[in-house]
Amino acid sequence: MTGTFERIEDVEIRLLLEALYHRYHYDFRNYAMSSIRRRLRQAREDFGLATITAIQEKVLHDPDMLPQLLRYLTVQVSEMFRDPSYFRAIREKVVPHLRTYPSLKVWIAGCSTGEELYSFVILFREEGLEDRTIFYATDISPEALTQAEAGIYDVDRMRLFTENHRNAGGKTSLSDYYHSGYNQCILDKSLRRNVVFSDHSLVTDQVFGEMHFVSCRNVMIYFDRALQDRAIGLFRDALPRNGFLGLGAKETLRFSEHADSFREFVREEKIYQRTEKCPT
Repeated sequence: MTGTFERIEDVEIRLLLEALYHRYHYDFRNYAMSSIRRRLRQAREDFGLATITAIQEKVLHDPDMLPQLLRYLTVQVSEMFRDPSYFRAIREKVVPHLRTYPSLKVWIAGCSTGEELYSFVILFREEGLEDRTIFYATDISPEALTQAEAGIYDVDRMRLFTENHRNAGGKTSLSDYYHSGYNQCILDKSLRRNVVFSDHSLVTDQVFGEMHFVSCRNVMIYFDRALQDRAIGLFRDALPRNGFLGLGAKETLRFSEHADSFREFVREEKIYQRTEKCPT
């Protein structure tokens, strides 16, 4: 009986994902089914609905339901200087290469609510590169982008952020970049002066410019293999020769059809460098 229920549920999920694509142009059809199923079950429970089909009916006829559903379908869990060793490797091994460019463009793909973006901006400020850099922060969730642009975080998260910053080789105090009040911390608006926030989907959109560094961490683990290859292809096309790509700890280029376009630059931190494609 359980198997029958799950088969019916999978049909409902696929119909819902098709409906989202055709009605709102959000394409989750090639996301990993196990992850989508888990998130939609949680959404169904939280919405107090009996079936996935009931979610589909509500979201098709009530556009205000869409942002609520996107909270479940998009990953919005992050922290500033998450995995400090990743940022330390950028500071110590990547930044010396970036210093050789008169201007820089950095793309934070899947920026969620902005924690990783601001980590990059602070790091680049500390290394004297901020003024020559444009940061592109993209996500498919308008609500996440709004939160990212606001730069407001709960004060009880700042202890972890501060520890991460210190372990990432921070040269200043993180408290220099925010002020607090009413149990919230507001990041200094100067951190956003060189940032462009924009809606962008790795599933359906194309490259929008040449970048010197692309950071996309803990996003592709929710994609199937074909969609992972599409995203990596976008990053390849966005990066010039010797440009850098940073992935999450559980992500790799090893099985990608684009693997020959990159070399491992800092293996343990999943930082890759764009090379000229090997001849075929």
